[in-house]
Amino acid sequence: MPETPASNRLFPLFADLRERTVVVVGGGAVAARKVEALLGTGARIVVGAPTLDPALAVLAAAGEVEHLPAEFTPAWLDEAWLAIAATDDAGVNRAVAEAGEARRVWVNVVDDTALARVHLPARVERGPLQIAISSGGGAPMLARLVREQLETRFDESFGALAALLTRHRERIRARWPDTAARRRAFERLLAGPLQGLLRSRRHIEAERAFDLALTEDGHSTTARGRVALVGAGPGDPGLLTLRALRLLNEADVILHDSLASEDVLQLARRDAQRIAVGKRAGHHATPQADINALLVEHATAGRRVVRLKGGDPFVFGRGGEELEALRAAGIDYEVVPGITAAAACAAYAGIPLTHRDHAQSVRLVTAHARDSGDTLDWPALAQERQTLAFYMGVARLETVRMQLIAHGRAPDTPFALVENGSRPEQRVVAGALADLPRLARLHDVQAPALLIVGEVAALAGRLHWFGAAPLGDAAALAHAA
Repeated sequence: MPETPASNRLFPLFADLRERTVVVVGGGAVAARKVEALLGTGARIVVGAPTLDPALAVLAAAGEVEHLPAEFTPAWLDEAWLAIAATDDAGVNRAVAEAGEARRVWVNVVDDTALARVHLPARVERGPLQIAISSGGGAPMLARLVREQLETRFDESFGALAALLTRHRERIRARWPDTAARRRAFERLLAGPLQGLLRSRRHIEAERAFDLALTEDGHSTTARGRVALVGAGPGDPGLLTLRALRLLNEADVILHDSLASEDVLQLARRDAQRIAVGKRAGHHATPQADINALLVEHATAGRRVVRLKGGDPFVFGRGGEELEALRAAGIDYEVVPGITAAAACAAYAGIPLTHRDHAQSVRLVTAHARDSGDTLDWPALAQERQTLAFYMGVARLETVRMQLIAHGRAPDTPFALVENGSRPEQRVVAGALADLPRLARLHDVQAPALLIVGEVAALAGRLHWFGAAPLGDAAALAHAA
């Protein structure tokens, strides 16, 4: 199919509408959306229509727009710089377009590319920074899709960054009058801590970092990187937060554990250095002290480091220990939460962690502590009408069963073991607490797996929605539910 001739391509343009008249013809919901986009531009907005949508009526009553309560006449455009035809009457829209053409006024006709002489693009706004997307009117859904993708790529810190650079524009030009030198300085500035500080709402520190950048000679060897502790969630890349995705695409170095799925790692920047520092029960690939040292080493060398952890960094992820090491070394850091295993595995197994009829509280428990699992408060854990979520418990299922029953939990209390929760290979094994070790052995349950104990676990039998139905004692499950 031939390409669109160059002469037919739209020319992108940002218009300064301050104190200039913009006429919107139409008083319905579509017109209201166009007016909303114009608010804040400083334009004199005139809305012409016999009646107004409630939202427009509020704006007119507040004096934010002027209302012409009549049918369209060409004279409305005599003082206009821009007009928008937003009615559901094709004849009126054509009349607006013709009146604009006669007066050399740019006219946008909503959903009519043939009549429109100017198009209003899909936009991403971050403070003074605006990104406009247009398909030339031929594929507005494509433009919307691109906008949605850009919305996830550019967070609010870009607006704060644009505002800061705008405030100091003259200082920047005076410091680096040569264009090439200014470009190199900008690259150093944006690779430093400035945007991270703005993202963390540390605006005073950001101003200081900017001032320091203006005094550097371009050969500083003291610049440091920063570290982000990022929760990778349970494994499904669709559950990764937008902030986590951005950081993965900015990272120079990624230190990832064994619970960070390959699907999540595939979303990272392609040329980032990846370092596997996975730890599982009985297989400590990298001691924690060495992980801390690696984080400090790479950040001190000026690199942007992501410490990617399965689930959430602060839920049995030793994130606190890593932050202490970074703090001691004077390394800047941030934390991006992830969906922890208890929430994710329960949801993907169809198990509500709380339920008015069954459980009013949830306890997150690790069966693998620094000393031993015997330090757990078993009498409290054995109480009824609560949900227990055991992390890293596959190797200690016999102890869990024995201690809970010994301290008063009923042997027929439902349980569910969720193996590889949220991933394509997810399996759920469910049954009664008394049979927990036997069923786990029967179905060869392997880590990573989360153990859920409590009345809510019985609901997995009828509320499951992801993957295969639960394995185990189906009859006991149905009775408990």
